Amino acid sequence: MKIVICGAGLVGSAIASHLCEEQNDVTVIDASAENIQRITDQYDVHGVVGVASHPNRLAEAGVRDAELLIAVTESDEVNMVACQVSHTIFNTPVKIARIRSTAYLDPAFASLYSPENLPIDHIISPEAEVSAAISNQLRVPGAFDVQNLCDGKMNLVGVQCTENSPILGTSLRHLTSLFPDLSLTVLAIIRDGKVILPRSGVESMETGDRVYFVCDSTHLDRAMASFGHEEGEARSVVIAGGGSIGLMLSREIEANFHNTNNQIIELHAGRAKSLAEELQGTGIINGDALDSAILREAGVHKTETFVAVTEDDEVNILSALLAKRTGAKHAVALVNIPGFIPLVSTLGVDAVINPSQITVSSILEHVRRGRIRDVHPIVEDLGEVLEAEALPSSLLVGKPLRAAKIPKGLAIGGVYRDGKAIAVRGDTVIEAGDTVIIFVVRGKIAQVEKLLSVRLDFF
Repeated sequence: MKIVICGAGLVGSAIASHLCEEQNDVTVIDASAENIQRITDQYDVHGVVGVASHPNRLAEAGVRDAELLIAVTESDEVNMVACQVSHTIFNTPVKIARIRSTAYLDPAFASLYSPENLPIDHIISPEAEVSAAISNQLRVPGAFDVQNLCDGKMNLVGVQCTENSPILGTSLRHLTSLFPDLSLTVLAIIRDGKVILPRSGVESMETGDRVYFVCDSTHLDRAMASFGHEEGEARSVVIAGGGSIGLMLSREIEANFHNTNNQIIELHAGRAKSLAEELQGTGIINGDALDSAILREAGVHKTETFVAVTEDDEVNILSALLAKRTGAKHAVALVNIPGFIPLVSTLGVDAVINPSQITVSSILEHVRRGRIRDVHPIVEDLGEVLEAEALPSSLLVGKPLRAAKIPKGLAIGGVYRDGKAIAVRGDTVIEAGDTVIIFVVRGKIAQVEKLLSVRLDFF
């Protein structure tokens, strides 16, 4: 596939990395010659220096022959114009744009993005995606990652095994027999920075393991309890940072967490005043989230969840650690720099949210071929979880899973059929039309496409 990416920042570089691994023809445009030099040195991509919305730069990048344009520069306006130019002049079939400003995302102006006005096929809003991810974690504080699958009928959950986890040392095969009526399938175990995919059932979990499992959403509480986590929905939240994400999250809490007390710590007085006028059910404190006195004023010592979403990674990490030391039961930190993520998890922060990773997964959802319906990243960026339709010709269909030749680097975590979640076992038979939950180690997406795609003899 010929793809043009506008923007060589964190998001553009991450997308380029994934798409190159999958043997796509990728060209990146960026106004910074330094950024283009860096990305072309790192990945097998073509580079063009210039403003991504200018027709001559798009032409130089080969957008006339491209199947897809991905606009993820730091400027919403450049992203929007790049899509417009690609459509009007070059007839690019699919255009995706990252748009961050809430002023452009107001539902009242949705008609702006119609084909006859501003032809953007898919809009990605990192702030909205991040807010939704944190909202999920507020519902399940004991997890470091919670994502909805199959329209909310199933959940992908990341949980860390502590020394108090009752299932430590229990083989996965034995775990199934202990909880025969619990719809839970362990997808992957992250240990010492490496992925372990259960294949034989003899694998067991150890203290410190980060485990990803899939479960029926109605079984989520029982599934968490089996890992030693029985924390209820957060009833008290303190948010550090009153920017777009903090505002969106607070609106979500006010609308859908009716019994939850919420406060925002905002450093800038003008912004704090604006938040106080806009949010009626949220307490606003003007101060520094790194100030112990401010944390005490916000009641962090007795809060259930502390969420750090300022624009500064270091402030987020340090304030989350300080909140934990002050007494907060659970701390979530927004971290933009990928290299910080493995470190932060070892320091005691319960969950890390990476906007670039979330944005990349949203974009990749629209890039994948075949019947891949959704893409969910894992925090460590060691792989991703896919929701994919099983076609009649799929190698998975019509035989027990134990007889299916599932390539290395893949694991089946669940099946969704006729509105019901099905936990997979060795004797599970996948039917055509099923939605299949698949964990795929990074760089192995071609194996998934091969496993699910239509064979030539199908025609």
